[in-house]
Amino acid sequence: MKDDPAPVSSIRNLGPASDAAFARAGLHTAEDVRALGPDEAYRRLLRSGTSPHFIGYYALVMGLQGRPWNDCRGAEKAALRRRFDALKAETHGDREAGIEAILDRIGTGRRRRGDGT
Repeated sequence: MKDDPAPVSSIRNLGPASDAAFARAGLHTAEDVRALGPDEAYRRLLRSGTSPHFIGYYALVMGLQGRPWNDCRGAEKAALRRRFDALKAETHGDREAGIEAILDRIGTGRRRRGDGT
């Protein structure tokens, strides 16, 4: 008898809610996610309606490497942030730009951080 496929939540750092979110994106097993890699799997999550969240993204990246989610620091975390921002811009660019423009007009947008990001 063939082993049942492992659920997405069997990937380190991912919990039961991940099974439903990834299923909405057409990814039903841990192997589906591993085969795509973190960026394409996360891209599909975003396109299926999941809100972008940096910690969720890097928890997935770390989990696929077998590492705890909080093992990501320094230059590695900064590089992951750039990848996440690119994925988010690709899938949510127009929506994000709209809200940021409104927040900028009222003084609480990107300027609030002083670094333009």
